[in-house]
Amino acid sequence: MVKLAAKCIVAGDPAVGKSALVQMFCNDGAHFQKNYTLTTGVELLVKTVPVPETSDSVELFIFDSAGMELFSEMLDKLWEQPNAACIVYDVTNEQSFNNCAKWLEKLRTQTSGVHIPGVLVGNKTDLIDRRVVEQKQAQEWAETSGLEYCEISVKEMENYEVPFHILANSFHQLYKEKVEIFHSLVNWKTGANQATDIKDL
Repeated sequence: MVKLAAKCIVAGDPAVGKSALVQMFCNDGAHFQKNYTLTTGVELLVKTVPVPETSDSVELFIFDSAGMELFSEMLDKLWEQPNAACIVYDVTNEQSFNNCAKWLEKLRTQTSGVHIPGVLVGNKTDLIDRRVVEQKQAQEWAETSGLEYCEISVKEMENYEVPFHILANSFHQLYKEKVEIFHSLVNWKTGANQATDIKDL
């Protein structure tokens, strides 16, 4: 059994539903903020996610970040070296979708060129009549940007767990790949040493 820990940044414009998503996920659907309150810095929530078909788990340290530019400077320190990223937009607000590129770029400046699992999340799918960002458009952008994609409605409690399960599974997969690389290097070194010993006989 392996228990991993990952720093997960949740980013996006104000009022897209980041805090409501994080609160609901960490409280198992027991909490939906009906009144919008501005996150004026960073709130940290922790949730352990089991990895399917294994006895392993990933403890997500979820940093719910302010969406206002006003606070972006003070976020830089807290955003350092994330292990996973969740970028949220509102499907009824095209500007919030267009700004995802900005949030992704800001996150990637904190990762020192290292690939980290990321997911693009379209929230408020319950507002069908007001939708302006089509699923295909968002999915294509996510793919070209190296992100997974999912759509949710926090208000209707639809798929709110999905983004974090995607990130936990992807982070676990990266860990497994690193372990396999390490083992193959150890085996190669052991084999090389044995070959040297035989040659010296």
